[in-house]
Amino acid sequence: MSELVTGEAVALELRPAKLPSRALAVLLDLAVALVVYVLVTAVLVATTSSLDDAAQTALAIAAFLLVLVGGPIAVETLSHGRSLGKLALGLRVVRDDGGPIRFRHALVRGAIGVVEILMTFGVVACIASLVSERGRRLGDVFGGTLVVRERIPVGRGGVVPPPPPWLADRFGGLDLSAVPDGLWLAVRQYLSRMHQLDPQVSLGMARRLADDLAARTAAPVPPGIAPAAFLAAVVHERQSREARQAFGAGAYSAGGYAPPPPVPCSTSPLPAPAPPVPVAPPEEARSGDRPATGFAPPA
Repeated sequence: MSELVTGEAVALELRPAKLPSRALAVLLDLAVALVVYVLVTAVLVATTSSLDDAAQTALAIAAFLLVLVGGPIAVETLSHGRSLGKLALGLRVVRDDGGPIRFRHALVRGAIGVVEILMTFGVVACIASLVSERGRRLGDVFGGTLVVRERIPVGRGGVVPPPPPWLADRFGGLDLSAVPDGLWLAVRQYLSRMHQLDPQVSLGMARRLADDLAARTAAPVPPGIAPAAFLAAVVHERQSREARQAFGAGAYSAGGYAPPPPVPCSTSPLPAPAPPVPVAPPEEARSGDRPATGFAPPA
């Protein structure tokens, strides 16, 4: 099985889940939520019988919102889009660009799901999924999300290669907030397939995507850097930021490697280390040959 998207990896394609598998996952989630709701309601009835009708009604509404609305939102947020039903069916909720969802995505999906799933018994959600090209319900449309199949055969997709090491940390100061999800998805898909394209076509696509990405970040492509290498480095920077946000600032370094903790040494004074000598990018990386990372921009 191949993982779809986490903060540190990107899959080649997003394969939208079909309506039957999505519906079965929702039924499993609803069954679990209803069991929990019934148990919570029974406890409230047994412990609040002395309260007046208004207080009991308020508690009943609070229990409904907490279990049937807040519960799914919390589960999708904490599991990055994998509820119990989706986990059983091999599905996951991701952003439009394939990245992991956050609280605001789960909140929009859960809030709209009350209307299109709970209040209409799923009729509105089914109609919206059938009409949508990618099988999205209204909560996905307004939340900018997509339910995809996580379990796909190995070899059916590819992974975006890392950039050359000398470019890994060069774009740490870029402002990536203005880059839309659709452009990220286009860049990722291009990097995954660039060696399958005609060299001239691949180079033209890389230049157009690099120009578009540079315009969104207000930072031109540095001279002497291949457009595909620039794209890979910026995508790597975004993945590193997501990894640091999800797992902590020290979870990952430039190449996905976290250095070991320092080894205690003796208290005897040591000579000061010599200043580092700047090292130019390796000739093979600048010439376009395949470096040790496995990344090679199209000719």
